Amino acid sequence: MTQTLATPPLTWRTKLLYGLGTAATGIKTRALVSFLMIYYNQALGLSPASVSAIIMIATMVDAFIDPIIGSVSDNFRSRWGRRHPFMYIAIIPTTIAFYFIWAPPGGMDAGQLFYFLLVCLIVVRVFDTFFELPAMALTPELTSNYNERTTLMSMRKGFEMVAGLLMALAGYQFFMREDEGGGGGLINPEGYVAFGATAAVLIFITMTASAVGTHDRIPYLKQLPERKIDPFVLIKEMVGTLSNRTFLIIALAGMLYATCLGVRQALEIYFFLYFWELSQAQIAALTVISVPGSLLGVTLAPFVSRWVGKRKGTLVCWAPALIINIAPIVLRLLGLMPGNDSEWVFYILMAENFAVQTLLITAAVLVPSMIADVVEDSEVKTGRRAEGLLFSADNLFRKLVSGVGVFVSGLVLTLSHFPDKAERGQVAPDVLSNMALIYLPVYIVLFIAAMLAVSAFGINRQIHEDNVRILEARRTAEGKDDAS
Repeated sequence: MTQTLATPPLTWRTKLLYGLGTAATGIKTRALVSFLMIYYNQALGLSPASVSAIIMIATMVDAFIDPIIGSVSDNFRSRWGRRHPFMYIAIIPTTIAFYFIWAPPGGMDAGQLFYFLLVCLIVVRVFDTFFELPAMALTPELTSNYNERTTLMSMRKGFEMVAGLLMALAGYQFFMREDEGGGGGLINPEGYVAFGATAAVLIFITMTASAVGTHDRIPYLKQLPERKIDPFVLIKEMVGTLSNRTFLIIALAGMLYATCLGVRQALEIYFFLYFWELSQAQIAALTVISVPGSLLGVTLAPFVSRWVGKRKGTLVCWAPALIINIAPIVLRLLGLMPGNDSEWVFYILMAENFAVQTLLITAAVLVPSMIADVVEDSEVKTGRRAEGLLFSADNLFRKLVSGVGVFVSGLVLTLSHFPDKAERGQVAPDVLSNMALIYLPVYIVLFIAAMLAVSAFGINRQIHEDNVRILEARRTAEGKDDAS
């Protein structure tokens, strides 16, 4: 396994265009997390359990596709390399299906709407996998440098978060904005069509720009030797690769964190609108403050990586993020927060949002960078390079449980007897308290379990550099053998 040409240094143009591709992921993810539940539940009338079931089914279908796409792209050969053909194929189907999520045909009953959303969401998730997994697998191919990988992940996470937050802001403040009389807003279906069309165009542009912008790196990417792929051998190799203990540890951490994040994100809009009784303008302001928080997080990540390493850095960020995140809800339940008629509620939530966003985004850069470092550790032990398989398996585990997390959020709403077509300020206090009391223990336990898993991750900078040296020595020896 060799590279056909000496690899030139990465330019900032390549880094930026590579990272830009995750803007599409950020737009899709943030739109679905922020608006899908409330649009189909409160605006179109599907029950929370139905919407949650759709999300979980689509996520699980997508999750089982992940390792197939990852493994196929690892072993794929073409004049456009291993990754780019999949990235190009994904662009059109993802764009079209995403638009129709927000523009369902009129006149459908609840059953028809259920299956329409399910099909559209499955198409979006599956073809997003065609793009995002090969793109993510490019990180360890583009560079083997421990810190430069964190820089690439910072750029990817920066584009993802900022694009998603700005699209959410556009939804709150422009497309689904409340008018002065309180009309319009998130429970009015009229603004969602234009929102979906705009987001779809941006998804098309950013995916295309990223694929085309990294196309010139294809000659320098790692190529596998030609061989006949026996399905049984492939399965055996997949099992061997995924049995890497270090990978299983970080994958477990990702699963636990994705579950609690799925619950939190799906319920966030319900807490903002009904628990805190924020206006959409105030919710938009919280989204605005998240943008500098995200930028600060992706800026800090490389420094944290150099300072304490990726594992310790993740724990240093996660612990205070958990405490700060739950503090306002806990204080409200204890009667220690100001009432919703006080302007201090908004300012407290703004400070909480900025701090938590900064800490979580810093950690969100470090965790996938740790997975990138597993690539060489696995190759040292198995003799096979499997970037796509490792990232896809991690995605599989996280998507499976994030779907469960969203499903749990629907159960939280159901168990707390949250009403349909709810009006801000009109939901019974005991319903809101029950929602918080069911949510908090689930979120806290999952978050702490994720921290315990990360603490067991075993690759640090020195081990990674040792792995790189071992592989370089092997390649040098193989080159000498070929020459003789």
